[in-house]
Amino acid sequence: MEIPLLSDIVIILGLAVVVILLFQRFRFPTILGFLATGVIAGPHGLSLINATHDIEILAEVGVILLLFIIGMEFSLRSLAMIKRTVLLGGTVQVMATIGLVWVVMLLLDFSNSESIFMGFLIALSSTAIVLKLLQDKGDINSPQGRVVLGVLIFQDIIVVPMMLVTPLMAGGSEDIGTALLWMGLKGVFVIVFVLISARYLVPMLLYAVAKTKSKELFILCVVVICFAVAWLTSSLGLSLALGAFLAGLIISESEYSHQATSNILPFREIFTSFFFVSIGMLLDFSFLLQHFPIILLFTVLTFLIKGTVATLAARMLQYPLRISLLVGLSIFQVGEFAFILSKTGIEFGLLSEETYQYFLSVSLLTMAITPFIIEYYQKIAGKIGAPFTSNQEPMPFTHTHPDEHGDLPPLDDHIIIIGFGINGRNVAKAAKHANIPYVILELNAVTVKNERKLGQPIVYGDAVHSMILTHINVLRARVVVVAISDPEATRRIIASIREISDKVHIIVRTRFVQEMEENYKIGADEVIPEEFETSIEIFTRVLNKYLMPRDEIESFTQMIRSDNYDMLRSMAGRNNGMPATLDLDLPDLEVASLRVYTNDEEFIGKPLLESGIRQRFSVTVVAIKRGSDTLLNINPQTYIEQGDIVYVVGKPSEVMRFNNYLKAD
Repeated sequence: MEIPLLSDIVIILGLAVVVILLFQRFRFPTILGFLATGVIAGPHGLSLINATHDIEILAEVGVILLLFIIGMEFSLRSLAMIKRTVLLGGTVQVMATIGLVWVVMLLLDFSNSESIFMGFLIALSSTAIVLKLLQDKGDINSPQGRVVLGVLIFQDIIVVPMMLVTPLMAGGSEDIGTALLWMGLKGVFVIVFVLISARYLVPMLLYAVAKTKSKELFILCVVVICFAVAWLTSSLGLSLALGAFLAGLIISESEYSHQATSNILPFREIFTSFFFVSIGMLLDFSFLLQHFPIILLFTVLTFLIKGTVATLAARMLQYPLRISLLVGLSIFQVGEFAFILSKTGIEFGLLSEETYQYFLSVSLLTMAITPFIIEYYQKIAGKIGAPFTSNQEPMPFTHTHPDEHGDLPPLDDHIIIIGFGINGRNVAKAAKHANIPYVILELNAVTVKNERKLGQPIVYGDAVHSMILTHINVLRARVVVVAISDPEATRRIIASIREISDKVHIIVRTRFVQEMEENYKIGADEVIPEEFETSIEIFTRVLNKYLMPRDEIESFTQMIRSDNYDMLRSMAGRNNGMPATLDLDLPDLEVASLRVYTNDEEFIGKPLLESGIRQRFSVTVVAIKRGSDTLLNINPQTYIEQGDIVYVVGKPSEVMRFNNYLKAD
């Protein structure tokens, strides 16, 4: 039996494999490959697809699963740490973009509703593309990465009320008041349903399903919840996408959300590929070529509006100009959720066919240039900000000095800690404990404000700029610790420090060993890569478990560090006259803590001399924990009670035999 849709699926996926393989050679995002596949296979391209309506149905499933995953990953608790960035930064970026686009569209003789709706579309950026590119660059935890993440999260949330407002903007109801009231009642019902489901119904259901240990049943249950809630909201006149988002939100509040996400993710990937392909199929390539000058003009205008607004939003969050420019250069494009929203606009007559083609062309062009912009956004931001930074960067110090008069305490022979994340905090704690003077330089204004209240000598500023380094007296500092997550900024900071001082000792924290050599060339004295230091710490614990003498362990780890981690970087590292392997006689002994469960009268309450533990089990008791007391002075008259924890030394097999005896009734 022939399945008509099967041939189209084979064509789409086969062509996508070829296109994406080609795109990967040039390091283009996968999403652009799917869009290009749609352009080639669509009715405006080679017309390879016949059942376009069926493909759109598969794309709709992809949209449902996409928003379902977003809902499961959305958590109020996880947003608490960046709530200011999400609420303030996101609101400024979205609302200001809508306002500017609204003005431009009105000047082009569009109606008020059409202008606002176009503002909705342009305000949304590509979460999928931007976060993937920042993650690949290692910038996701950098200051600009945190701002970008916060703004994108706000956009992902605001698209839901945008979908709700769109029908009202289109004048779908003559009585706007009644429509708003009815929509409000529906909203209240949905909110109550979500709260009850998240708190009681779904956790109970998923718990009952999880107890069966059936993976198939668990996946089926999660999929049913997703599509059932989507069907419910659709029946109420709301969107399928909104229902999918709420379904994900319901599951996100349960302890099974991570397992559900991992199970649904493969389905989402395949169905969202159809979504992006379907978007590409809608683009009329001949229209793009015929109107290319106007489309290019709108693309540049979109770039300028969104980039400028995002930059100003980051500045309002009190980030320096350089970081703010990086934010603007990251989220200037039109994103995937705008495509979802555009279908609602077409349905209610807010987008004409010609306007829709302009929108698609501009959107795809902005998405296509995003990888190139982000690849070089550090250099671009540096050139744009150069004329302004020399005069304005010291200004933030007027409200971030540690004392009430706005002056730093005298700084001499001190430590400068750049970045107050986990590593920076630990260095500050150690310096405080050792009574060593230190000053912290941090870019997060909220962190600076909060830590100053706690008495920390912390200053707001970007260490890239020499005037800020001079302000914290880098000339008189003994050590500078660079503990930030931005590799490019780290290199620029090292260069700036070396322009001022050749004497100060620079210690740099990096994520990857590949960054070490360049940091050393620029002027770092010590570079500590996280990936290898973690490996060394793990191996140190392993050697401790094998009872290796501590001086031998320290000698071995020092050898690894002094050789710039070459032993870990390759199977055949440089020896430099040091032993390549650890040729030590590791004893076949185990130190174990065992709880006493047995009530054997020949053992419980008897002195160790009489119970004959050493003779019977070939293990030696070295300590006993009884309640809150630990007995270290073990002698032949020491006795053991039921419930004690005994610490013994012996061969692993003998320790296991003794443990089995202690568990016996």
